[in-house]
Amino acid sequence: MRQQIGRRLAWPVGTVLGFVAVTGMAGPATQWKPERPVTLVVPYAAGGGTDATARAVSRQLGAIWGQPVVVENLPGADGLIGTRKVMEARPDGYTLLLQVPAITITSHLPGLKGIDPLAKLQPITAISQSPAAIVASAKLPVSTLAELVRYCKAAAQPCSLGSGESLARVSGKQLAAEAGISNLIVVNYRGTGPIVTDLIANNVNMSFTGITAALPHYKAGTLKILATQGRTRAAALPDVPTTAEAGFPQFQSVTWFGLFAPKGTPIAIAEELVAALREGIKDPEVRRTIAAAGAEPVVSSPAEFAAQVKHDRDRLDELIRKYPLE
Repeated sequence: MRQQIGRRLAWPVGTVLGFVAVTGMAGPATQWKPERPVTLVVPYAAGGGTDATARAVSRQLGAIWGQPVVVENLPGADGLIGTRKVMEARPDGYTLLLQVPAITITSHLPGLKGIDPLAKLQPITAISQSPAAIVASAKLPVSTLAELVRYCKAAAQPCSLGSGESLARVSGKQLAAEAGISNLIVVNYRGTGPIVTDLIANNVNMSFTGITAALPHYKAGTLKILATQGRTRAAALPDVPTTAEAGFPQFQSVTWFGLFAPKGTPIAIAEELVAALREGIKDPEVRRTIAAAGAEPVVSSPAEFAAQVKHDRDRLDELIRKYPLE
């Protein structure tokens, strides 16, 4: 599994420097500050973890810069609609993207093969991280992950899994194959928010998702978080076992929420974005907001984040070869 994003990752120096050179992160810098509003694109529906993270930092960045940072939700096409807007934007710091690890597998998606967003984007920094979780409707008669698997194997009607992005679909296929739920139905959504709504109503039975959107509903008793997918228990959910503790160690995953800019963005802009975020996450309200959502604030260097993106891409490429998207 991946290292914590806030740590320096153990990648060969040549690999990291080569990746950084490709993304234009080398060379002398001069100071940059935005002189007009900045748009932060969230390529998923409002209400999910990516959206919550964006809104937690945008207000503070606006205060630091003295310019509004406007969060724009552009869901659709597994995040590609919003992502494409940033891919095609000028590399001037005024159009930014907040994405999750699902961006690394876009080129594997049916109908999108050959489209590689990372070829036109520049990794800037991670902002926060959160262990993913296996979430179920509170209306199901289960209280553990093992009970959920047994329930779905015996249920008269096939169980359904809500997916807000491509990575969750891969996880669903892995769960169906490795836990033996042969008739699991994967239902596609345009973001995490709508999945949570249908989970509460039991219109869909379960989901792989970040804990951000599910946490308040778990506390209210309308959703069940059966397991978290980190190596250790989530600080926000100390009573919830990890997937390894629940007997399913293969389902480990930590979601990063990362900032990207159009490829070719000058180093001065990248450095200002990182510096502003390092300052922004010191704000107590920002930290409370992120912590309340079950996430951990982290700001990495562009080189560290580029290495993390590459690491996840290689890992997920291997998983998709085993469980191809259709």
